[in-house]
Amino acid sequence: MIELPEYTGGLPNISGSGKLLQDYLAGSKDQPVFLADSDVRFAEVQSAFAVALHMHQPLIPAGGASLETAEIISNLKHMMDHPGIGDNHNATVFLDCYRRMGRILKQLIHEGLSPRVMLDYSGTLFHGLRHMGADDAMADLKEITQHPDYRRSVEWLGIGWGHPVAPSTPVQDFRLHVEAWRHHFAAIFGLDALSRVRGFSPSEMALPNHPDVAWNFVKTLKDNGYQWVLVQEHTVEQPDNGHHSRDPHIPHRLVCTHSNGQTESIIAIIKTQGSDTKLVGQMQPYYEAKSLNRRSLAGRMIPPLVTQIADGENGGVMMNEFPPKYRDVVRECSGSRHPAMNVTEYLEHLFASGVKESDLPVVQPVLQRRIWERMQPGDGPETLARVIANLKKEDQRFHMDGGSWTQSISWVNGYENVLGPMEESSVLFHRKIPNPEAVAGDYRYKNALFHLLASQTSCYRYWGEGEWTNFGREICRRTKAILQYDF
Repeated sequence: MIELPEYTGGLPNISGSGKLLQDYLAGSKDQPVFLADSDVRFAEVQSAFAVALHMHQPLIPAGGASLETAEIISNLKHMMDHPGIGDNHNATVFLDCYRRMGRILKQLIHEGLSPRVMLDYSGTLFHGLRHMGADDAMADLKEITQHPDYRRSVEWLGIGWGHPVAPSTPVQDFRLHVEAWRHHFAAIFGLDALSRVRGFSPSEMALPNHPDVAWNFVKTLKDNGYQWVLVQEHTVEQPDNGHHSRDPHIPHRLVCTHSNGQTESIIAIIKTQGSDTKLVGQMQPYYEAKSLNRRSLAGRMIPPLVTQIADGENGGVMMNEFPPKYRDVVRECSGSRHPAMNVTEYLEHLFASGVKESDLPVVQPVLQRRIWERMQPGDGPETLARVIANLKKEDQRFHMDGGSWTQSISWVNGYENVLGPMEESSVLFHRKIPNPEAVAGDYRYKNALFHLLASQTSCYRYWGEGEWTNFGREICRRTKAILQYDF
């Protein structure tokens, strides 16, 4: 079995093995990975539910007194080192949240039950945990990922390495984030585990709606072996009428068309009802699933799937109420007509029953219908730019900033003071390194890439101003310095 080192030259292994990964995964990309081990009797299922836990901690230049010279460390370590500031006293609870699914799943499996959970960890969290010496947490995650008795219960979702916001991250950088996470995950958990990563979870549930950016987003996912993506219900629309999905609890096809006329599509799993952690913390998806019945798709009766994702560590509900509630629900639903199922497991059963991907209803990113009413695919980017400009003049609510878990936050407006340095770093990176594949194994490249990706985390925008903006700008400064002097 081929094994990748988790670290090279003191940096997480985030580049240099792309060809190896591609060759290894080529033979298995269309093969089911959960179906043979599934204990769900799909033909008897009335409805099912899936829950995903999103985990993330940014890297910050805070390992020292001076911002300009401080070591880049995990925000979690900074919290632990300064427990008297704000809610930093929660750091030890956060750390336990990152590892506890190991013991919870093992307990339930040893009871003869069928737990399921999807996990979504950013690359900066993986590195931060290892860098701060949280080896026990990493070992727990590795055990449930690799052990034959546990791995059918766990589905890992891919994510951008540095937790970037896809609609406003340069498309070439977003691709680097996706590739870096896959390298890093394979180095930690192994190539076999990576072969089971079929779904993608966008940071902040942010889906690009600019046609060309959305096309690149889906193209990047497909090129990296992803079969489906998780989307928020109000970030997509039906092409024929611009309304949201008629039935969000069945899989869809997300179809994205470039202004040049090219089209890419990927399976979309729609999550509903915003990003309230109470939904997962109190296991609402199970109770909603119990109220649903099988419905017709392509001439077959299929069970709907209720899917939710929440931060796995934030807030008292997730810290305290989720574990006992999760255990109670798994004990109640195992072997029932409303089982927990991870998404890829559900899709593999669905397609084995005779449903085809082409049978799934189509959605597209929100607000695109208004664009395609005024131009045709193939008219090109200049026509697209004019159409977008005119629509913005006519309606101040029209935007191409993408959609995310909340409609009240734009990930572009108001963030110019940090987006500017991010864009400058990106431009310099690609000017200095026009062919990344040729130098992907070089330490200098890995160092520049590490800083570039770390600087693009959503946290530097979410908080908008003050210390967090300074952190982001400082990592951008270091990125540019590396590129100026090392290349």
